[in-house]
Amino acid sequence: MKASIDSIIIVGGGTSGWLAASHLARVLRKDVGSGLSITLIESPNIPTIGVGEGTVPAIRKTLREFGISEDRFIRDCEATFKQSVKFIDWKNNPEPDKPDYYHHVFDYPEFNGLDLTPYWTLGVLGPKSYAHSVSLQAHLCDAGIGPKRPDHNDYEGFASYAYHLDAAKFANLLAQNAKDNLGVKHILADVDSAHIDDNGHIKSVSLSGGRQLEADFFIDCTGFRSMLLGDALGTGFISKSDELLTDHAVAIQLPYEAENTPIHCNTIAAAQSAGWIWDIGLQSRRGLGYVYSSNHISHGRAEDELRTYVSTLPKHLMRDVQPRRIKMQIGYREQFWVGNCVGIGLSQGFVEPLEATGLLMYDAMSRFLADIFPSSREEIPSAQKQFNNIVRASWDRVIDFIKLHYVITQRDDTPFWRDNQNRDTVSDRLNDCLERWSYRPPSDYDFDSKFDVFNQYNYAYVLYGMGYETDLNKKATRFDHVRQAQKQSKDFAEAVQIAGGSLLKHRDLISKITARV
Repeated sequence: MKASIDSIIIVGGGTSGWLAASHLARVLRKDVGSGLSITLIESPNIPTIGVGEGTVPAIRKTLREFGISEDRFIRDCEATFKQSVKFIDWKNNPEPDKPDYYHHVFDYPEFNGLDLTPYWTLGVLGPKSYAHSVSLQAHLCDAGIGPKRPDHNDYEGFASYAYHLDAAKFANLLAQNAKDNLGVKHILADVDSAHIDDNGHIKSVSLSGGRQLEADFFIDCTGFRSMLLGDALGTGFISKSDELLTDHAVAIQLPYEAENTPIHCNTIAAAQSAGWIWDIGLQSRRGLGYVYSSNHISHGRAEDELRTYVSTLPKHLMRDVQPRRIKMQIGYREQFWVGNCVGIGLSQGFVEPLEATGLLMYDAMSRFLADIFPSSREEIPSAQKQFNNIVRASWDRVIDFIKLHYVITQRDDTPFWRDNQNRDTVSDRLNDCLERWSYRPPSDYDFDSKFDVFNQYNYAYVLYGMGYETDLNKKATRFDHVRQAQKQSKDFAEAVQIAGGSLLKHRDLISKITARV
């Protein structure tokens, strides 16, 4: 007789814990005759790290599946809309009072089956940047226009979009919804230790008051500590600090100068001497942080650069600000599923939050785990092998994508940027791709896995935003829709004028939505 899996304990809350709980509950409660219980144990003494304030469009599908209305989400999480990452001064050495920038937008450069990318690389779309030539969304971002009208249905809009959000409030919303609507049990307590059985599986966990809780399966959401997967089961950590050089962040939160201060509808990623600054606008405040390499700048100097970035603000806004330093553990576990335990969140892996990679991976891997979750212990070895193989490949692809932003830069004004161009710090796969992309744009053939979380268009926005050159001159005759491509590109700028009549400025859109909740 098969030994069924009837109980799951998730150790650790925060965004990753409640995403895992919600995805598992959403899928597993549909099983016929399912009596499976899901319990999340969360420490009342460990705050959320709170720097994962950016998302990607996939989060809209997740929120819809969890049964959370968009209006409630925007209200409860102080959320705003995100239509791109705006990269400032990544391409070249910075010029005083003349920042260079490009957009990585969410809309794809493909219309009616026609990819505009090769036409831009051939130079037939004019002098505008890649994003401005192949998408409407770059124009919307520059104009500060939101991606939807107030009367659009939940999670639908004129353009693709994601959100900026308050990470702690988001975790609270997920928790409330999971408890009220998905049947997840919640215990507030510190977990002191885990107990391993003779088969190397976790049998139970001990709480601070002495109580022991047993379960058939465990999810480790204990953050960088990795209490179950790392400490109890001895799973090692694979550092990727030789590829991604940043290892610290210093974060602050600032109120707006005035209630009507415009809100950017994109994440700002502003390059600095030894890393970059994120600048995210929520409804009542901005979240900022400097991600940097402590091998290239001191902690004090990094904090000074962050303060310089906001030096034009009135001094009273900085009066009570206490910067928070975060040590980042860049890399991932040797295995993500061991026996009857899976790591989700920081306990699984982490890279710098350049493209909202944290929430993206934790959401995607929670969904994956829920979809393949075994109903009996006999199914574990097969599911475990598949999960470990796919998750590792996904992390390697994410690291490649983040590294891409650095290795193709033309900046050489500091050791940090010069060191990042060293091809020895780049994976063989990314080096091979860069060689191919010298002669053709990224394509489906370069992304052979369903779990490549960034696709050819994500790469194209970064490649061509950074000035990477693809020589298609010898293949120009293959692209014989020049007039159609030129017309489509020209229509984008005109469409913004049309959209201006029906779409609102970003803050005005948020105000309309929150006023009706």
